[in-house]
Amino acid sequence: MSNNKPVLAVVRALSVLNAFQPNEPSLTLQELSVRTGLYKSTLLRQLHTLIEEHCVARLDNGEYQLGARVLQWAHVYTSSLNLEQHVPPVLNKLVELTGEGASFFVRDGDMRVCLYRADSKKELRDHIRQGELLPLKKGAAGKILLHYCMEKETKKPEVFVSIGEREEEIAAIAAPVFSSTGIKGALAISGPATRFSEESIEQWKLLVFNKAKRLSQVLGGERFYQ
Repeated sequence: MSNNKPVLAVVRALSVLNAFQPNEPSLTLQELSVRTGLYKSTLLRQLHTLIEEHCVARLDNGEYQLGARVLQWAHVYTSSLNLEQHVPPVLNKLVELTGEGASFFVRDGDMRVCLYRADSKKELRDHIRQGELLPLKKGAAGKILLHYCMEKETKKPEVFVSIGEREEEIAAIAAPVFSSTGIKGALAISGPATRFSEESIEQWKLLVFNKAKRLSQVLGGERFYQ
């Protein structure tokens, strides 16, 4: 019989690592104790091992910060990310749920390129090809890329809607996808404007937003959606 109970020592070690947050250079032992809920005696034992493994570093002032090992893990994680593995399944799911075509765009100078595409199964649909270049200043996805690439401080994620901008009878809904360093691309659905009713738009906006958020989490950009 398998034992699925979490290993307490591992849980405690992870709670220590998870206590550190962005924009905090270091934490005191007291702050770590409060955030982890661990007694200082228990916490010190955890810290001793984490320091030996270079997961945590103790500063000269007695405070603690994440160690070089965590940076190594981050590099391994980001270098192993494969958009081919993560993006197409999201696009296929959007097609399944909305019936419209789904795309993932990235910026290319003053244009945007369709990096991945899943077509609608309907006969009347928006025809976009993988690798196709489209205007950056027209359409929901283009405006997403333009908006977030220009921001020095990334604003709260929003969903953009366009109707008849790129083509007169085409509508689109798009949301930003982030990696750990900022905007990664735009996730979008598009199709004939006649199928984008007010009710559909409200439902699909939430759907696209949630899928973009989930994809951002996978790519290391979770903090931008908090």
